[in-house]
Amino acid sequence: MRHRKNNQKLGRSSAHLKATLSALVCSLIVEKRIETTLAKAKLARTKAEKMVTFARKGDVASRRLVLSRLNRKKPVSILFDEIAPKYKERNGGYTRITKLGCRKGDNAPMAVLEWVDMEVPDKKKKKVVAEAEAVA
Repeated sequence: MRHRKNNQKLGRSSAHLKATLSALVCSLIVEKRIETTLAKAKLARTKAEKMVTFARKGDVASRRLVLSRLNRKKPVSILFDEIAPKYKERNGGYTRITKLGCRKGDNAPMAVLEWVDMEVPDKKKKKVVAEAEAVA
């Protein structure tokens, strides 16, 4: 029986799963939106929301705890300086998962994981603007 077993492994060892989720959350913090499989998005959402909850406290102990979980300094500073203040009054539900359909190669269900109420910079617009400035 598998009653009350709600941990997913994604076909990885525990260390590989921990590193994968940490990388996904760091990418979400830096890029503000990531496209991944639905299963990975669901697992990354829980970790990302826990990190925001810690970051809302804003103390040194929370910063060290988040740094120990994510293992990268730049995303931690972005989380504490930019993202957490925006969600200071919000009681959870910091991320949104939008289903995209299935991937062409292996038919895996894909999803977009993004922050709620946050402007996402459009990379295509930046690229076009940079190319136009380079030509001019």
